[in-house]
Amino acid sequence: MASSSGTTTNRDENRKWVEERGGRPVTVTGTGKGHHAGVLRINVDEPGGDDDDRLEDISWDEFFDTFEESKLAFLHQDQTFGGKASRFFKFVNGD
Repeated sequence: MASSSGTTTNRDENRKWVEERGGRPVTVTGTGKGHHAGVLRINVDEPGGDDDDRLEDISWDEFFDTFEESKLAFLHQDQTFGGKASRFFKFVNGD
């Protein structure tokens, strides 16, 4: 079975992918300025893993405002080669 992936800037698609994997939007503490959330991350807690104390939860609106201001796109893998839901993603230049 082949893996599947895609790149999108669509808010609904991005949020659905993240939430289906138990993720939430976060920023790296201390990197934001004004209304800009700072360095964006998606926190997908791994079983048995510890939360990184440098990460701060933010709203989806804050996340997408900064995502769009920064002209990012969301590159994500939907399934692994074995057919399981993948957690692989990264933010890429959306231009």
